Amino acid sequence: MSGTDEFGDRLQQMRAKAQQLEQAAERATDPDDRERLRDKARRLKEQSEHDRDTTGGKTDLT
Repeated sequence: MSGTDEFGDRLQQMRAKAQQLEQAAERATDPDDRERLRDKARRLKEQSEHDRDTTGGKTDLT
């Protein structure tokens, strides 16, 4: 597997984890937990977008 493929896989995993965190936030009954989970999901999505952008979009995900 090439470095680009591995990087694309990592980005996919980050996005999947962010989606899981968003879903957990929707189920959370404690407002503090809900906010913490949403913040974590947002940061993870932002990081994956930043990482994608720094590659110049050279992954199979763009």
